[in-house]
Amino acid sequence: MAAQDQVQTPTRTESSGPQLSAESDAATLAHITDYHSTRRDSSPIYAFLLGDAANPLVRFTSARKGVFTARLRLAPQHLNSSGSIHGGVSATLVDWAGGLAIAAWDLRASTGVSVDISVSYLSGARLGDEVEVEGRVEKVGGSLAFTEVRVFKVDAGTGSRGAVVASGRHTKFVREKK
Repeated sequence: MAAQDQVQTPTRTESSGPQLSAESDAATLAHITDYHSTRRDSSPIYAFLLGDAANPLVRFTSARKGVFTARLRLAPQHLNSSGSIHGGVSATLVDWAGGLAIAAWDLRASTGVSVDISVSYLSGARLGDEVEVEGRVEKVGGSLAFTEVRVFKVDAGTGSRGAVVASGRHTKFVREKK
């Protein structure tokens, strides 16, 4: 990964919690936060897994052109019968984050429909664990957009990224009707 493509992990301070990285863009962050809230409010599955306006579960930590990060503390609705993050939750995070990465690409108001999605499950996370989701655009063309999403377990002691929990790719049809 080239240096200009790296996303810095937010740093923590005792008084104010996570701080945005120096590479984060305020306009892009505001756009994806708003985009997320409109999608969450119109999607029962997103509201269930990511919280609602009164109880948001997702916390955005950085955003810039085509890349964003957010954190989510795992609650009972995120778990499978073995007490680990459910594969369907990881797949939903890949779907959600792929769309948000496209929205972060050029501040667009619509991110199209899914054409293909794939997820690899690499490790687990449990109740109370925090995960960091990174959505990244690989390419936005005239008809298709390609994204990569990774879900990391956050180290409770340091607040930094740990093991990759899931990695996915999401392709969307983005051509707008004329």
